[in-house]
Formats: sequence, C-alpha cells, structure tokens
Amino acid sequence: MSESPFPRDPEAPDPAPGPDPAEPPRPPAYTPGSVQPRLNRPLHERYPQIRPTSGYGDPRIRHTGPGPGAGAEQEPERSAKLTARLVLALSVVVGQLWGLTIVVNEWMSGDTGTAWWGAGFLVLSFLVVLGLWLLDPKDR
Repeated sequence: MSESPFPRDPEAPDPAPGPDPAEPPRPPAYTPGSVQPRLNRPLHERYPQIRPTSGYGDPRIRHTGPGPGAGAEQEPERSAKLTARLVLALSVVVGQLWGLTIVVNEWMSGDTGTAWWGAGFLVLSFLVVLGLWLLDPKDR
C-alpha cells in the first residue's frame, strides 16, 4: 500500500527521511517565568506604585460603606405611589406588546379591519398612560 498510484520520476532526488511516524514530536520542556529577565523581577520592583499599605491595609480607613441612615426609607408614601405607577406602566407595556402581536398577526393574515381596530386600541392605551403620567408632575 506504500506504492504511489503515479510512477516515480527517476530524475527527482530521493526524499529526506523524516521522523518516525509512530512517535509524535515532544513539546519543549516547561520552564516558569519569562525568557526576558526584566519580567522575572519581584512584583514590587515591577510596580513600585503598589505599596503594602494601599487599599485594605491603609490605617486611615476604619469603616467602609455608606454613612448612618443610608438605605432607610425616607418617604414610604412616595415609594408606594411610585411602585404602583411602575406596576401599572409595566402591565400596560406587556399589554401593548401582546396587542401588537395580535395586530401584526391579523394584518399578515389579511384581516386589515381588525388590525386597524387593534392599532387604535394601542394608541388609546398609550394616551391613557400618558394622561396618568401628567396627573402628578411633582414626583418627577
């Protein structure tokens, strides 16, 4: 099976013997570090701006985080009102996306009358949300 289907050119030089195909080539031995000696220096020599006291070891830092009272509810009524508005707005957005899906399906199936009614519903729901937003401008 080592015979080639094509005849060998008698004037061509003999091919050079290659490595033994039964044994794969070995990768070079691993040595940690870099070939460049300047990169093998200790960390504090490579980066002199990093000092042992920078960061968490700084004695001037005693307490981390926000000051007292941070995160406490200051106006619970306002927060409840804003949460209710957010829930209403998100439900309207979900409803509009659902309505848009219905309108596009009707339009693509050729029922343009239903699609126009659906588009009117989407515009009307947008105007209702806009009106609710304009009712209480002091929260903005």
